[in-house]
Amino acid sequence: MLSVALLTALALSGCMRRPAPAAMVRPHNDLDALAYGGPRAAAPPPVVRRDMRNRPSRTAVPVVYAAPPPPVVHDPAYRLDAGDRLRIVVYGQEGLTNTYLVDAGGSITMPLIGAVAARGRTPAELSAAIAARLRNGYIREPYVAAEVEAYRPFFILGEVAAPGQYPFVPNMTAESAVAIAGGFSPRAKRDRVTLTHTDARGTVRLVVPTTTLLSPGDTVLVNERWF
Repeated sequence: MLSVALLTALALSGCMRRPAPAAMVRPHNDLDALAYGGPRAAAPPPVVRRDMRNRPSRTAVPVVYAAPPPPVVHDPAYRLDAGDRLRIVVYGQEGLTNTYLVDAGGSITMPLIGAVAARGRTPAELSAAIAARLRNGYIREPYVAAEVEAYRPFFILGEVAAPGQYPFVPNMTAESAVAIAGGFSPRAKRDRVTLTHTDARGTVRLVVPTTTLLSPGDTVLVNERWF
């Protein structure tokens, strides 16, 4: 009788045993880490670039792009003369907008109004003169703009490899003019040149160092050294 009761108690205790609760495993992604405060997932391994032979390539060198050169700023006080090439824009008038060359007489010739004096005038003064001519019986309210498209050439003579006439470049010095003409000859005097300059005040001739800035139309004479 005692053994039957013992067996019954053992059977009942086995039936009432419950399984242990399973542990909850939280996914380890960034959103869950933010929500639960758990650790974030490890960062992905860095991508290693390989060359055509499947070898790890070297660290890429950053490419530095040079900024474009600043645009040339024309001197608004520049006085025009023969040989200057101008861009004249008459807004709304395609037949008048064009490129004009200041001729040997110091004028430009435009449709409708003919010759307009340019020598000795600034581009702004020339624009005003053209507008006044157009306003006199052609266009009620003309709007005219003028700018130098190409300056008149300079001249270089004397002891250089290729004396002659060359296009003027803004910020040009006598030294750079010599370089454009092919450099000094073996007999050249290299520290100073004779510069001839003409403007509204007249013509002057000066002996100047080679670092002197030139103007359109100037003549540079490279002298011969005597020793």
